[in-house]
Amino acid sequence: MINGVILTFSSLIMRSVGFIFNIYVANQVGQEAIGIFGLVMSVYLFAITFASSGIGLACTCIVSEELEKKDFANGLKATKTCMFFSLVLSLLACFLLLLFAPVISKVWLKNSVSNMPIYAIAVGLPFISISSVINGYFTSIGKSYKNAISQCLELLVKIVATIILLQNNIHNGIDAICCSLIFGDVISEFFSFSLNACLFYFEKKRFHYARSYTQKIGKRIFKIAFPVAMTSYIRSGLSSLKQFLIPMRLQLSGLNYSLAISKYGLITGMALPVLTFASFFIQSFSALLVPEYARLLAGKNFHRMKTVCDKIFQVTFVFSVLVASIFLFFANEISLVVYQNLEVAFYLRLLAPLVIFMYVDNIIDNMLKGMQAQMHVMCVNICDLLITIAIIYFFVPTFGVNGYIASMIVSEIFNFTVSFLLLKKKLQLHFDIWHFCLEPCLLVLIAIIFCCLIPLQTEHFSSYVLLKIGCFISLYGILFALVQKKEGFRF
Repeated sequence: MINGVILTFSSLIMRSVGFIFNIYVANQVGQEAIGIFGLVMSVYLFAITFASSGIGLACTCIVSEELEKKDFANGLKATKTCMFFSLVLSLLACFLLLLFAPVISKVWLKNSVSNMPIYAIAVGLPFISISSVINGYFTSIGKSYKNAISQCLELLVKIVATIILLQNNIHNGIDAICCSLIFGDVISEFFSFSLNACLFYFEKKRFHYARSYTQKIGKRIFKIAFPVAMTSYIRSGLSSLKQFLIPMRLQLSGLNYSLAISKYGLITGMALPVLTFASFFIQSFSALLVPEYARLLAGKNFHRMKTVCDKIFQVTFVFSVLVASIFLFFANEISLVVYQNLEVAFYLRLLAPLVIFMYVDNIIDNMLKGMQAQMHVMCVNICDLLITIAIIYFFVPTFGVNGYIASMIVSEIFNFTVSFLLLKKKLQLHFDIWHFCLEPCLLVLIAIIFCCLIPLQTEHFSSYVLLKIGCFISLYGILFALVQKKEGFRF
């Protein structure tokens, strides 16, 4: 519980600070630079996936098993072996990036940036890969707070380094801006690795271990990491392909490359982070559903699984409808406060209903994972990416940005629908559409009407927006509480 509370609060702080920092960067560098940086980051994320390859997860699982047997020496030996494998994989990923950097820059990034950001990514991979193993070790021994400390300090170093680099390079073009952002991240990763290495060194001194490698440990690592790595490669590769296709296909719709990248950056780099920010509150407890449902499944307590599902669904729908309504009704105000740009408001309002599908789908995925349906979840995500890529490839050249928006809508609805039907089949679930969907929507309409009738005046526009949104949330909460009281505290 202590580790959980620490991680929850540290994640909340990091998510909030990171969100504010991303807004600062977006306002400083502009839409086009954000779009190009997003493409560079898709390369970065795929490289990290290859360099990590599920080794951190393997470390967590194996060390946890060994500690349960009180075999601390073997647990430490497994950690060392995982570190070796992660170092080999990260160096291989580093070599491949250095080798193919000119191709990536020319073919995928259309020479919008030089090879330097790709080289910087390659340098940071070993630090990230080994740190993931150390983090897995700390998680397995019940000292996740060390991960939280490392991540918080890493974010602080990243912010300071990036701001300093941006101030010196912001007027030197998009390539210099991307280099500054990537180098800021690499510096923070090196700092995090150094801190993690020191923490691990002092932690391991408590145990004695044999400096030897056994095939048995290697096979156990391979057994856990290989399926995770393979599915991660496919999903990450398709995701990266999708990101690269968007500006390319937008160009074929009649936009020049600069405008295509700007539209991509506006939607993906500016609108979506705002829409998904509140998902933290869902993710912070949805992860708890994995062990909860695993325990209930092991005890064959199917009635309890349905009961928990009903309660979680109601909570999630009530929350997601509220968040979607805020973006729907206050899109202009939020855009002006966050980005000083009304262009973002159009996409916030257009994509606001998808928030409901995004948030509920996250809950469903974790329930399915707890019911040992991880492969089903991964297959749904891969099919989702394939459908999205097909829509982007065939429809965006004809319909332009509208085609891209359509791909996002189809993606979220498809993912939610298939996952929901799979959950319904497994639990024989009855979906109460009135209490889950229609009732929250009706309360939202009543709350917004009352909110518009209340006169609010403040000196600053930001304060006015916060007060207005706060008033809307309060009215929605009061109405919901009254309805629940009338229905006999059904909630």
